[in-house]
Amino acid sequence: MTVRGAGALVTAQGLVGVGFAVALLVRAIEGASTPGNNVYGEAGYFAVIGAGVLAAGIGLALGKHWSRSPATVVQILLLGVSWYLIGPSGRPEYGIPVALLCVVVLFLLFTAKSRVWALGLDDLDEDGPASENAGK
Repeated sequence: MTVRGAGALVTAQGLVGVGFAVALLVRAIEGASTPGNNVYGEAGYFAVIGAGVLAAGIGLALGKHWSRSPATVVQILLLGVSWYLIGPSGRPEYGIPVALLCVVVLFLLFTAKSRVWALGLDDLDEDGPASENAGK
């Protein structure tokens, strides 16, 4: 289903964020920081943000309604990051894949089935309404 597909992609984004935090921490422990640059703080920031994205992705994969809004906000923010990577940063080889991934996730989160699910009218484990007698 579209919600679970979006959940898998958002979970992958969260894992990348947490992995980046770990990489920064390892780099800081090895002594690669420069004067005036707090790599530990940066690693902590990415760990918190990555954990939040990971939680939203897992929530979508498990069919939790609360997770759709945070996942949507993350995709919109990452579209801004991808714009910066493509344009001012001059790194389209990173920006274009990020933008495409965000567009795919947003598409999955806003398909008709996903919107029906978000309204609570459809269960993730069924193809039809949660109750056959709903509205009767």
